[in-house]
Order: sequence, then C-alpha cells, then structure tokens
Amino acid sequence: MLSKKSQYAIKALSYLASKQQDGPVLISEIAKAKKIPLKFLENILLELKKHDILDSKKGKGGGYFFKQDPSTVKLSTILRLINGPIAMMPCVSLYFYERCKNCDEKNCALHDVMIEVRDATLAIVENRMLSDLED
Repeated sequence: MLSKKSQYAIKALSYLASKQQDGPVLISEIAKAKKIPLKFLENILLELKKHDILDSKKGKGGGYFFKQDPSTVKLSTILRLINGPIAMMPCVSLYFYERCKNCDEKNCALHDVMIEVRDATLAIVENRMLSDLED
C-alpha cells in the first residue's frame, strides 16, 4: 500500500511537472493547490532534493524546481525513495530483499504469486515517468 507520504510526494511532483515552464514554485503554492500539510510537504521536498530529484532557489522568484528532467525520472524511483520496497513481501523484493521467517521460499505458493504481483507492478511503474503524471 502506498503511504500518505508517497501519495503527497507524487501529487507535489506532478504539480511541479505541470508548472515546470513557469520556473521555481513556492512550497506554499504546492501545499495549497494539492491540499498537502505544509510541514509534511517541506520534509518530502527536502528528501527529494537530497536525492537530486529537485533543487530549490531562495529569495524573490525562488521555490522548488526539477534538478532532473521529469521525463527521465521513473515513478518507481520516487516510490522506492519515499515508500521503500515496491514488492508486497520482503522475500520477493529486488532491492530490499529479506528472507521471511519460518518460510521455505522454494515451496511457498504465496511467494510465487507475490513475484507475479511484483513483476506486474514493476512493468507499470518502471515505464512511467514523472512527466506522465502532469496535472
């Protein structure tokens, strides 16, 4: 399940993508337009800045803007940065693998189904870019 933080991050990024030609966007504008609590949004945008997705400019004409072209940033990248694993179970995760306790992966029907779910999800989010989500 997507966390509220992930949902807010995607809403904010889609808004920024739609305003990309206008220059930096104030955090207060994003928060108001997307109905995201300002303090929560500040933390999200700082995290995205730390991972070089966004950058910011201070002062008059300042705000947040994309450091990378939104057409090159995969939705899966954002989901992993904000939400963590895309897989529903740790034993099928590609980047966050953990063996399930008391489970034999070779003889687990749920494991096999969750691999299919992961692969189907990845087939979508690996091929969608932030620019595809513009408002």
